Amino acid sequence: MDDGSTVIPGLDDDSVGIGAGSSGTGSSGSSDGLGGGATAGTAGAARRRPAKSGTTGGPGPRSGEAVKPGRGGRARPAGTRKPGAVVMADELPVARVVIDTPLVHLDRPFDYLVPAGMAADVVAGSRVRVRFAGRLVDGIVLERAVSSDHDGRLAPLARAVSRESVLSEPVARLARAVADRYAGTMADVLRLAVPPRHARAEAAAPGKGGDTEPTAQSRPAGGPPAEGDEPGQPGKPDRADGGDPADQGAGVWSTCADGPAFLAALAGGGAPRAVWWAPPGPSWPEMIARAVAAATASGRGALVVVPDHRDVDRVGAALASLQAGRAMPPLLLRADLGPEERYRRFLAVRRGQAPVVVGTRAAVFAPVDRLGLVVVWDDGDDLHAEPRAPYPHTRDVAVLRAQAERCAVLIGGFSPSVEAEALVRVGWAGRLAPTREAVRGLAPRVEPVGSDFEASIDPAARAARLPSLAVRAARAALAAGEPVLVQVPRRGYHPSIACARCRRPARCRACSGPLGRTSAAAALACRWCGRPVPRPVDGPGRGGGEPTGWHCATCGGNQLRASVTGDRRTAEELGRAFPGVPVRTSGRDSVLATVPAEPALVISTPGAEPVADGGYGAVLLLDGWALLGRPDLRAGEETLRRWLAAAALARPGPGGGRVVVAADIGLGPVQALVRWDPALFVGREADERAELGFPPASRVAAVEGTPAALDDLLAAATLPEGAEVLGPVPVPVRPSARERAPAGEGAPAGEGAGGEGAAVGRQRAARSSPGAGIGAEEQEPERLIIRVRRQQGAELARALRAARGALDARRAGRVRVQLDPLAIG
Repeated sequence: MDDGSTVIPGLDDDSVGIGAGSSGTGSSGSSDGLGGGATAGTAGAARRRPAKSGTTGGPGPRSGEAVKPGRGGRARPAGTRKPGAVVMADELPVARVVIDTPLVHLDRPFDYLVPAGMAADVVAGSRVRVRFAGRLVDGIVLERAVSSDHDGRLAPLARAVSRESVLSEPVARLARAVADRYAGTMADVLRLAVPPRHARAEAAAPGKGGDTEPTAQSRPAGGPPAEGDEPGQPGKPDRADGGDPADQGAGVWSTCADGPAFLAALAGGGAPRAVWWAPPGPSWPEMIARAVAAATASGRGALVVVPDHRDVDRVGAALASLQAGRAMPPLLLRADLGPEERYRRFLAVRRGQAPVVVGTRAAVFAPVDRLGLVVVWDDGDDLHAEPRAPYPHTRDVAVLRAQAERCAVLIGGFSPSVEAEALVRVGWAGRLAPTREAVRGLAPRVEPVGSDFEASIDPAARAARLPSLAVRAARAALAAGEPVLVQVPRRGYHPSIACARCRRPARCRACSGPLGRTSAAAALACRWCGRPVPRPVDGPGRGGGEPTGWHCATCGGNQLRASVTGDRRTAEELGRAFPGVPVRTSGRDSVLATVPAEPALVISTPGAEPVADGGYGAVLLLDGWALLGRPDLRAGEETLRRWLAAAALARPGPGGGRVVVAADIGLGPVQALVRWDPALFVGREADERAELGFPPASRVAAVEGTPAALDDLLAAATLPEGAEVLGPVPVPVRPSARERAPAGEGAPAGEGAGGEGAAVGRQRAARSSPGAGIGAEEQEPERLIIRVRRQQGAELARALRAARGALDARRAGRVRVQLDPLAIG
């Protein structure tokens, strides 16, 4: 394993070299703060616009006159001190503050005076209130300094909100790097990294209540390490049984050829980096727990980030079952925690009381002390993509953090993403994959329904939704007393309706929304506005489906058919096909965590599959065309990932486990599933994307705004040489629930397609677009794509960030910029 800390080729060298920057403020006497790159650019900005510089924080207090720190020395009065003037702190009188503002041209630290009365409460990482542009805004102190490079007067801090330090030095540097990589602002990243303050949780005694108590090694946040125990070096192992964690975990990790060596490197205080192809079966939580135990044995912390709360619970249970887990209980950060509990757990991590943290997406910023290992499980899951600005991805944040803090990183899944594969190809990470012998012993038997043999037995096998092979596999598993998992791509009953004659999707005549049915007893209705489909007219129908009063605008047919069947309809059909067998559903409305080892049919949507005690006897993967036929660059990759996640819940093949997939055997994802060789498929995907110039071989930015705002951005941006600008194209916007009110609830009835409903949608699009301003209500939002070579990614981010700053400074139309979006177009 590579234990170095070289710059990641193709992952934006400038954004990874976080520690290269310096404050440049001349505050060489700074001794209490985050320093380094976190304050880069402060002095330059102050010198460029001294009259409007935010370092003044706006006008001084009315009660007195602010004082001016001398350049390069101790603070001195700006003149004769008047009665009521602000008395600044004797030591480190200047605080560098990052303010909470979305404006890109203000994305830099600003200097403020620290009044003597606040000196004890204003520490690096604490929350403050400052006066900026005539109003009070929130901010976080990056550091305290002796002096400022700003030539004008400095305004004092308005208020010290709390003396609790919520921002550590490594997380501050990470936030700056993430903002630079995604052309965003540090304030936006800090909103993701630091939860809102809760005074009651903050006032509670350290370590009181919750999932974890302070350990013997805990120390104040930001305090020095124990004597003889330096960060990044092996410390004294914390083992309840005195055994070697690397030796203990070698058994479960022996399925991977280099697994024991990876654990040994972690236990020895090293920083190996690997992309991990997990073996089939339910062992992945235990394997993660063993890796965490090895990292903590060297006296370091560990951070595990998983897609959802069920995965958090599984990894937490695996950690708690280990001897080392009982000595260092994990702290769980889940998205469903209340504000007080989430903030209390965050403070436990910040205070150094939780060396092991397991959580969902936002936990990647958790301020784990002396971090030694970062684990990202199932990085291809779209839950790892942050929907809020600047839209970072958990995998990329983990890579940046591992590079900056020189810690180990493990990116794993049954089928890691193409982006993770790119890390292996450039040599930044090693590969951990199960041996073929281990796969043969752990993987279930996979059978596609479209084989020639099955077609000879059942000629309708290729067209049937539930072919005879799937029925036989389900009956055999139920007869053996085992549960059966049925994966259905879509939720609901009939989420999509089409014309029975021409097969075109059926649209509402009032708002052009899609038609659907929510249950067997429910009438066909629009899924947007709720208007029911008119009753059938007299006379024979045209199309061979269910006759209605609706007429197709293309062919004139008046009969409808279900083009997609959801999980509720599937449960209804299987309940009739297997009478007397319990049917359970797991989806968005009700997600099951586990099911008992007894005969039952479990209908689930992708990602909501419960774990069965002992594994499922059979797994049926239905409607493969619905996943593979999506117009998405990642359709094949995402389909294989979802299939493998469900198939891994089946019993091993030697134990009778079977997987039936309803898809053509000649397709790449089906072949990879049959052989259980996702690495080969992902490798081919990477090669094909590289030939076509698609990510991750290139970096892509999606920019949305009004046409005028997009023109202004392109005019202000100095794009890298050879950059491709694709578009613009209209941005599809669906009306909100309020604007989709059914007839009789505030919306006029009887409007034709493109009438009132469509007009409301266009008006909402203009109002909610980033460029809303004068005349914006007359402009629909548009999107353009900017594509550059991977090596130009950092240059593209800087160009877009500078252009956004120029637009913000002159109050032009604002735009939404997203780099590396999961969905392009």
